[in-house]
This record gives sequence, C-alpha cells and structure tokens, in this order.
Amino acid sequence: MGKVVGIRFKPQGKTYDFDPGLYVLSKGDKVVVETEQGLGFGTVALTARQVSEEMLKLPLKKIHRIATPEDLEQYESVLQLEKDAFEYCENGIAELKLDMSLFSVDATFDSTKLTFFFTAEGRVDFRELVKTLVRHFRVRIELRQIGVRHQAKMCGGLGRCGRETCCTSFMTGFVPVSVKMAKVQNLSLNPTKISGLCGRLMCCLTFEHETYKALRDGFPKLGKKVNTPSGKGKVVRHNLLKGLVSVRLDEGSEIELPADHCTPPDEQPLPPSPPQQQPEPPSVAEPEVVEEPPKKEDPLPKGDDKKRRSRRKKKSPRQAKGAQSTEPPNAVNPDQKQAKDKPRRPKSRRGNRQNTDKKNEVRSKPVSGNSQGSDS
Repeated sequence: MGKVVGIRFKPQGKTYDFDPGLYVLSKGDKVVVETEQGLGFGTVALTARQVSEEMLKLPLKKIHRIATPEDLEQYESVLQLEKDAFEYCENGIAELKLDMSLFSVDATFDSTKLTFFFTAEGRVDFRELVKTLVRHFRVRIELRQIGVRHQAKMCGGLGRCGRETCCTSFMTGFVPVSVKMAKVQNLSLNPTKISGLCGRLMCCLTFEHETYKALRDGFPKLGKKVNTPSGKGKVVRHNLLKGLVSVRLDEGSEIELPADHCTPPDEQPLPPSPPQQQPEPPSVAEPEVVEEPPKKEDPLPKGDDKKRRSRRKKKSPRQAKGAQSTEPPNAVNPDQKQAKDKPRRPKSRRGNRQNTDKKNEVRSKPVSGNSQGSDS
C-alpha cells in the first residue's frame, strides 16, 4: 500500500498522483511539485489516500514544498507572461498569414519554456513563427497542434443540457463516438442536435450506449415482417425503455405491443395475454347447511315375506287390551278359508321311487332260520 495525493495544474486539467511525504494537505492547498520539466505550481484536488501497489504508477514524483507568498507572486508573473505571449503570437500569425488558430499558451513555473497550442485543418509550416518567438522571449518555444475536442476541454463552456461540458468537468480522456450510437438510442440525426461545442458528436452519446445495446438484443429489426396476434405487419418503431414495438399491419392500422409478442412470418403468433384480474376482497364465510337425505329402512329378504304378512296381522298388546273384537267367536278368517280350499300338492316321484325300492328289498330278503335249515 502507498500513500498518494492528487494534484491538478490547470482548472480543467488532468489530476496526477504525487507522493505527499510528511506533508498533511487539504483540498485546495497550493503546492510546488517536481515534474519532468522542472518545478511546477499546482493545486490539491484529492487529499491523501491509500492505494495498492498494483494501482500505483511508479516512480511517484514528490511534493517539493507548500507554496509560499513568494511562490504565489512568481505564479502571478507567469500568468502575465502567458497573456503577453498569446498577443505577440497572434500578431505573428497574422503577419505570416498562416492558416492556424491559436487558443492557449502555457508557461512553466520557472519561466524557462513556453508552449503554444493551436488548431488547424491540415499541416502548417510554422518555422518562421518559431524563430520570431525565440528572438523575442529568449526561452524555449514549442508549438503543439491539437484537435478541436481538446480545445473545447481546455477552454471550457456550457453544453446543450445547460451544464458545464463533460470533458471539462470530469472526463480525463476521449473515446470514439459514431452516428450509430445515436441511431441505437433513437435520437434525431440532425447534426446541430447531436453535436457539442467542438463541432463533433457529443461525448455523452457513449455513456448509455451499452445499456441501449443490451436492451435492443431481443427486438426485431426495423422494417422486418413479423406476425402479431392482430395479423401480419412491418416493424416501424422501437421503444426500448418500455420494451414496446410499433407494427404497421397490412390492413393499414398501426399497433403497439411487447417485443416478445412478435414472431417471424413462418411461425405462428403468440396469443394475446389475458388481462390481469384483480383479486377479490376476502368475504366472510357463511355456514353451510347440509341437508341429510332421509334414511331408508332396510328391506326384508325374499324369505321373510310371511313375517311381513304376520306383522300386518299382529297387533300390539295395547291395541288387543283396549279394543273389543267385533267379529263373532266362531267366525272363519277368509284367508284361512282360502288356504283350506286349495288342493294339496302331490308328492314328488323321486320320493315314491325311494319308498318302493325299500319295500322290494324287505320282501326279497330271505329269512335267517330257513336258510340254516336248508343248509343242514
């Protein structure tokens, strides 16, 4: 683990890590640090923090000292030198009629080197301009050509959203931006609406590109023929954030439905999902009344017909005691009379044959006494 502190040399510049050593610094403190070009004057942007060795960019430069009043006066003189150099260089460009645009001058803390930043459409022969600047300032001169995006970062300004430009406020580097990113996000392709202060595509188009790209994976392509529950049609518009697709049917009407309800023309469309029914509030359960069916008496078996008849004939003892019979004592029951008048059934022939066989056996059996006498 190592202890580092973040130092920034320009208000919109990049933050560099330095070794604080024994100094305890707060955000906004002015310090003098060691750089590759000598001593530099910077401002603390990030306070001291612990960083792993893998994240450190060794070797780290050290903080030389905390800025003194003399250092602040020297820094003011450096700023005045930069202004004078900017005016003199612009006059030299106009005299030499060079096709270049100067926008910034940077001087070192010890005033031993001046760096001029400019933009141009192509290559510029500025050798005569360099000779003029060296004769006037008697220091090392460097002219550096940069792009318009870096120019916007160094100059600063307000973007289309009303806030400070992203490259000036927090971006530390630039990434490629293409018109395809605007198409994926369904933005207008009007150059005046998707361009920044630098005249190039806005850097913020890259911030949400991966999110829109992931959402678009499950959507059918624009202009593709699809099947829908309402019929066949053509995809005309996407709504990635809501997950909806606008389809123009062959009939001429236009519908909006979820992307997963669109299928290729050779497949059958999915049925429309039924509307979700809201659950009914719980009601108080009423007691159920169960009606039991009447019990049926078990019928008597076939052999108990006579018992059934006898039950009808017999009377309870209470009825026999309390009631007086109105019939005469010698009266004959009509059921009994009918029973007497019925003829008797003849006996089965099988029983008669058995009786005759027994009689024949008795007759044919010899007497024991006669048989002995005849033998003797």
